[in-house]
Amino acid sequence: MTDALSYFSAKLAVETDASDVYAAQKAGERFVLIDVRGDEAWTQGRITGAIHMPYRDIAERAPREIEPSVSVVVYCWSPGCNAGAKGAVEFARLGYAVKEMIGGYEYWVREGQPTENDEGSLPRVFDPHVMVVRAPVAG
Repeated sequence: MTDALSYFSAKLAVETDASDVYAAQKAGERFVLIDVRGDEAWTQGRITGAIHMPYRDIAERAPREIEPSVSVVVYCWSPGCNAGAKGAVEFARLGYAVKEMIGGYEYWVREGQPTENDEGSLPRVFDPHVMVVRAPVAG
């Protein structure tokens, strides 16, 4: 039991998920959300309110652009992408409190959270494979 408790406690200290990030945004919690994907991915679509900082640029840009006392949450494409972990390593090396948003942009979109591209807001779609989706109540 101690091994499992230690493992999962440590995991939760450095990971979060799309629904928790969205709830934190809505609650006005102070953190910076960083999209660590490349330029084409950012242009195609991103989480509303995120800052684009590809993981390769973090060491150079973060100290100039992000206050060290602010917590950081990083994300990449999906559970099949490790750029979020690479970005988290870079922020941790610089001394930032950092978490990786597991599921990445894919699960943010699948949960119907707000996204945008250069033209504006993108449609919100709620995927019943990753969340409970109810029909609107008539009335």
